[in-house]
Amino acid sequence: MKTRFIITIIMAMGLFIGHSNAQVDLINDEFPEAKQEVMETFGAIAQSIKEGDMDGLIAFHAYGPKFTEFKNGEPRNGGVDNEAFERNTFGAVTEVVKLDANDLQIAVYGDVANMTFHSDFHLKFGEDLVVVNNQISLLFVKTNDGWKIVHEHHSPLSSE
Repeated sequence: MKTRFIITIIMAMGLFIGHSNAQVDLINDEFPEAKQEVMETFGAIAQSIKEGDMDGLIAFHAYGPKFTEFKNGEPRNGGVDNEAFERNTFGAVTEVVKLDANDLQIAVYGDVANMTFHSDFHLKFGEDLVVVNNQISLLFVKTNDGWKIVHEHHSPLSSE
């Protein structure tokens, strides 16, 4: 009985060690489950914007000393400025006419994911319609609370 138990333990350890030595190719592996999770997170972000849920929108960010944002060719800013901008801008939207993310690509590198797309956002602020055509990169990190944005980059999309 004792021999059988020891053999079982050795076999289990061999399976564990064999599994832990499996090579993960962070550059080429697609990580389809994580990719789907990031896409679902992005859908929830869009929904929070459509519903005017600013606390919900802000909750998708991991603000802290590492958070960074580039936009409009201005110097980099951090979480405090990003949160204020998002609350002031998206909080003032009276109607989301269109919130398209064209040429969307998600690249997952384990617990980090980069999402890039061309925005075609049509937002109403009262009677004024604002069209936002930007190149956007969102960097996500997987946390215990799901995928969170840790970096944003927004650049005007050339009309050519």
